[in-house]
Amino acid sequence: MLFRSDLRNPLRIIDLSEFFSRCTFKPFIGKTVRAIKVHANMSKGFHEKLLKYAQSIGMGGLGYLQVKDDMSYKGPIDKFIPDDMKSEIAELAGLEAGDTIFFIADRESKAANYAGQLRNELGARLDLLEKNAYRFCFVNDFPMFEFDEEEKKIIFTHNPFSMPQGGLEALNTKDPTEILAYQYDIVCNGVELSSGAVRNHDLEIMVKAFEIAGYTEEDLKEKFGALYNAFQFGAPPHAGMAPGVDRMIMLLRNEENIREVIAFPMNGNAQDLMCGAPGEITEHQLREVHIKIRD
Repeated sequence: MLFRSDLRNPLRIIDLSEFFSRCTFKPFIGKTVRAIKVHANMSKGFHEKLLKYAQSIGMGGLGYLQVKDDMSYKGPIDKFIPDDMKSEIAELAGLEAGDTIFFIADRESKAANYAGQLRNELGARLDLLEKNAYRFCFVNDFPMFEFDEEEKKIIFTHNPFSMPQGGLEALNTKDPTEILAYQYDIVCNGVELSSGAVRNHDLEIMVKAFEIAGYTEEDLKEKFGALYNAFQFGAPPHAGMAPGVDRMIMLLRNEENIREVIAFPMNGNAQDLMCGAPGEITEHQLREVHIKIRD
């Protein structure tokens, strides 16, 4: 899951991976470590509920440190940080008395995902989000590929038909996970309003990009024949984006669910109750589109 940043939230995510690579806390060694600093009074019950939330999204636990008035620390991982490194973490994270810093450690993709969710949750629970404001951000430089830990192979991160930054040379010479794509989003208050890309218009680049993701040229012809054939005749450079007008209205109306601003929304079971769809289909209708249902 890709989290879009809600700039109404003042909390920031800090990278402490290098610090913990030199630390003696074994569960963090060799992992990407993200941290979130919060200045707020949090009870033991608050921490317990936040831990339950962290576990509900897949985290194994949630380490934290509380900064006391004398700038000493209190928390479950305090004893694992050497005394001669405690002032360093305070400087790196900009810690002050009364702060609490939460730690998220995992492989890079998961650490980023968990940190984004935890930031949102902390912002909501502590009522930190700016009120009556629309804060926009423009997200670009999406990675073209990523390594799928379950499948143990390179896959496309998002849109496989986007143009890679650096073109064919990048595909031939760079580590696939370091290649960026010409993809971009416009985000407001954490909601994606528009998404777009510079589209690939070069057949050679498309064949190579799909080859990196494990597809042969024959796979391209079979699965994406219309596009493959069209590229035989050449295509001009082109780009675009698709604005989500319904999402904009949802924000302007201060609604939590997009179904509240759609005239005839589908329910959670993908049914249109207004039109009674999906409905029964006749045998004649099936024959018209050459579909046969087997028991």
